Amino acid sequence: MGQRGAGESSSERPVVIASNRLPYTFSRTERGLQRERSPGGLVSALEPVLRKRGGTWVGWPGIELSEAEANIPPGGSYRICALPLGADEIDGYYHGFSNRTLWPLMHSLAPRARFDAAEFEHYVEVNRRFGAAAAGEATDAGLVWIHDYQLMLAPVEVRLQLPEMPLAFFLHIPFPPYDIFRLLPWDRELLRGLLACDLIGFHVQGYALNFLDCVERTLGARVHRDEMLVEYGDRTTRVRALPLGIDFERYESLARSAPPSQAAREQLVLGVDRLDYTKGIPERMLAFERLLERYPEHRERVVMLQLAVPSRSQVEEYRSLKREIDELVGRINGRFATARWSPIRYLFRSIETERLCGLYRDSDVALVTPLRDGMNLVAKEFAACQVAEPGVLVLSRLAGAADTMREALLVNPYDIDGSAETLHRALSMDEEERRSRMTALRRRERRDDLNAWVSAFLEAAGVERAALAPLTGHDFSRWLDPFLKRYRLALFLDYDGTLTPLCDHPAQARLSPDVRKAIAACAARDDIDVSIVSGRALSDVLGMVGLPELTFAGNHGLEIGGGQIPHFVHEDLIHYRQRAEELGRALARCEVDGAWVEHKGPTLTYHYRAVDENRRANLIKDVHGIVALHGYQARDAHCAVEARPPIGWDKGRAVLHILRHHYGPAWSEEVRVIYVGDDQTDEDAFRFLAGLATTFRVGSADTPTSATRRLPDVNAVAALLVWLAQRAPSDA
Repeated sequence: MGQRGAGESSSERPVVIASNRLPYTFSRTERGLQRERSPGGLVSALEPVLRKRGGTWVGWPGIELSEAEANIPPGGSYRICALPLGADEIDGYYHGFSNRTLWPLMHSLAPRARFDAAEFEHYVEVNRRFGAAAAGEATDAGLVWIHDYQLMLAPVEVRLQLPEMPLAFFLHIPFPPYDIFRLLPWDRELLRGLLACDLIGFHVQGYALNFLDCVERTLGARVHRDEMLVEYGDRTTRVRALPLGIDFERYESLARSAPPSQAAREQLVLGVDRLDYTKGIPERMLAFERLLERYPEHRERVVMLQLAVPSRSQVEEYRSLKREIDELVGRINGRFATARWSPIRYLFRSIETERLCGLYRDSDVALVTPLRDGMNLVAKEFAACQVAEPGVLVLSRLAGAADTMREALLVNPYDIDGSAETLHRALSMDEEERRSRMTALRRRERRDDLNAWVSAFLEAAGVERAALAPLTGHDFSRWLDPFLKRYRLALFLDYDGTLTPLCDHPAQARLSPDVRKAIAACAARDDIDVSIVSGRALSDVLGMVGLPELTFAGNHGLEIGGGQIPHFVHEDLIHYRQRAEELGRALARCEVDGAWVEHKGPTLTYHYRAVDENRRANLIKDVHGIVALHGYQARDAHCAVEARPPIGWDKGRAVLHILRHHYGPAWSEEVRVIYVGDDQTDEDAFRFLAGLATTFRVGSADTPTSATRRLPDVNAVAALLVWLAQRAPSDA
């Protein structure tokens, strides 16, 4: 891709598309490798964008390609990046986690979901490769646009490699409610993966609201439902409902030119589906059987034609579904068929689009009754093809399309009796009602077609990066009032990166007068006890804060003092004095290119913030080796490596020591605990306090956390302190 022009906006720059499959279907024949353009609507919609703006489509070719074959010629003015997958990856990532775990779970069919850690690991690795490939193609792009449930973790890798790249995601299947999604053992990982994006698109508002509910309840993210924004750490993501449309004019044109599909002797009820347990084909056939039972006047006058396109035949559940449908067809036909009439015609194959459009046009009723569906484009295709005598659309209210296709007759596919009654109504409906309903459906689908969807998504993706207003007392009240009511508060605060911004040198991290005033105001209350828990030496953090009435834990809790607590030094530190000196001398050899060692008595910190990023990896590796060689434990922090004695003591243990001293063994019945920190050493406290406290992780959203909630920066921490100092007494 060429270099970006100085005045070129992001809406004119190339686009990188990443999806599980490429826009071409590959096969091997006697003539060698063959490539055909995929017939799907998504390809039709996105190719014009790529042809106009340039860019790359990243995807799996579907078959194994040699190195020479993988160098696929460009798709016109855009590149093709074929990402090869090995047999184990295909089984674990695609057939496994994507289709045996996510597919049923996202369709709210949890009993069918299989949770396999090895398959999830394949999913993680393949998503990492997709994200890396997309980032590699996007250095000059204006947008990376990732598609669907197979790639929910890919945004993380793109964001890691290109932090400022506009990044968007569209989910083509449903997003389930919180009580379903939380069954997934890796729910937090997938939510964090999606929140690496600037924009996430869903088919309908209900899915978007489900997502907002999940990120708020699972990750503790700050959610603004009116503006459909999520703030998670230092990043804000825009969430939108953007219903997918179809190429309306193409289907309408094909319907007008298609030859007649059948003689008009019988009314035709049409079902068109990929063979999948989410499509409700058995339930549909049972509803048709109930119709023939209750309304015998339809016998020999109505035929149900069910087209089932083969899908995932290597999966046992799909083979079992086919057997079930075969048996149902045989039983119902055996029960009702006469010498000149069979009620169900069942075709287990795909048919060309032209013939399908003729069937749509000539059908009296389209029975589109999935048990759950992200959108369902069959319903829209049927409406587009109603160019002659209007038919009736019977649509599952559990399909995303039901949100907008209100003029259809909506049914609950699990309600066999209700579906049969609705089908009878559709077959008996007079022409005036049929025409008025179909006219309204066609008008909307013509307006909200595939091109309109692409334009709406790109417009949303091109909006300036979203940001929520700063946190206010209203936010803190909603989060903390029920938690704190009638309880004393034990407030624990980290120092660097929490009360002060991170600085190039620890000596520069000075507490601002406003923050010191807010801490003092909290400590002055009768119902709040404040402790500072820091990786700094105890004397250092005491001097930096300058409020001796507080309790202080230094060196990650190895030293505790200040306030009314007896001075504490961990008893095992005496064994590490000499080792600490030896370790300091050894680490001094790594003080290159701006790196330096901070000596803190029993612990040391190797700082490398001033080191060029290209040199950091090797230095960090060397430092970890030296620390381990001297019998210390190395812990990564913000542009630093902490070296601590391996004595089973950390910030979590220090918090417990302080709580037990102040409130006794039954401390959890006496006080509520809030802990605020910003780095990996605070994770020890977050894990210890899980279920016992409200914890806040400050800063970047890129690092996983065990904290209850995120705060974007030290300004948000200051706002929290002001709110705590000013809130009504806890016994109010």
